[in-house]
Amino acid sequence: MDNRLQELLERAKNVVLSPPEKEEQRRSFAYGNTNISNPRITREMIDRAAEALGPPQPWNAGLY
Repeated sequence: MDNRLQELLERAKNVVLSPPEKEEQRRSFAYGNTNISNPRITREMIDRAAEALGPPQPWNAGLY
């Protein structure tokens, strides 16, 4: 593997996202995955759904 690429991968492992950055990533992930199977899905639809659902719940919320 190219040394520069290896260096970037190692640096990426230590990146800590802020809560707004995590939310942006969450919505981007949701859009990308839903848009693949349904091209009529828009980012605005994802934003509306995310607002309606509220913030993500922690994994240890006793739901599992």
